[in-house]
Amino acid sequence: MCRLFGLSSAPRRTRATFWLLDAPDSLSRQSHREPDGTGLGRFTADGVPRVDKAPIAAYEDRAFAQEARQVESATFVAHVRYASTGGLDPRNTHPFEQDGRLFAHNGVVEGLDRLDDHLGADRCLVRGDTDSERFFALITRETRERGGDVGAGIEAAAGWIAANLPVYALNLVLVTPDDLWALRYPDTHELYVLDRRAGGLHGDRHLDHSGRHGRMRVHSESLAGQPAVVVASERMDDNPMWRLLEAGELLHVAPGPAATGRVVLPDPPAHRLTLDDLRPDAAASQRPS
Repeated sequence: MCRLFGLSSAPRRTRATFWLLDAPDSLSRQSHREPDGTGLGRFTADGVPRVDKAPIAAYEDRAFAQEARQVESATFVAHVRYASTGGLDPRNTHPFEQDGRLFAHNGVVEGLDRLDDHLGADRCLVRGDTDSERFFALITRETRERGGDVGAGIEAAAGWIAANLPVYALNLVLVTPDDLWALRYPDTHELYVLDRRAGGLHGDRHLDHSGRHGRMRVHSESLAGQPAVVVASERMDDNPMWRLLEAGELLHVAPGPAATGRVVLPDPPAHRLTLDDLRPDAAASQRPS
């Protein structure tokens, strides 16, 4: 199953280390089970998006892992891909960039011909073959039509897909230089949030998060002295404040960082898919590891 991770310390920039290769609990280990790509996105001090990604397992690309190891930003998004739609190619590897925003998705959407028709001229935003990038393009268009309101754009795009297309899951993390959004929909896959005070649970610790089954590891000394909000596909430490997002909940993390969430999609998809409905490759990509 694809894994999502997002972090915001906005407005303050954080230097964080993302282990992609050689940590005990690393993306490299996970990539042996989920070998279709890894990616890390962040922003420069002047707000320019930067993405490091490889369309093959991280253990096969040492240069990528080393380049992505230590970075600085106020917001981050990381992704490990197990392909359900689209081949192994940089253009199909998360995160994606559109209109200065970065996006990663875990799930499956079918009926892509209909989605392409609905996108119309905005199909030009899509450079690859994935359902994920098409979903992002719809969010981008709906955001533009709502005067740049990203939350409203996500709600409108996800709502249209939920009403009109076969859906297995639409979990996402979307970041700008200052804001982070996360959606869990429906209740197919888990997505957690941790509103972490400076120093963590005991007030004197740096951030050191590891997935319990070798998913990924993120370390930041600077978060011993400043708060952060973390979003992840699994609880990444024993902090009891991890909260599972509700089905249909859209989380917004504004500078502060300050997290607020509300259920924007209270109903299940009109055409909800199960694992048995998916193609074998798509079903394999969605099974818990």
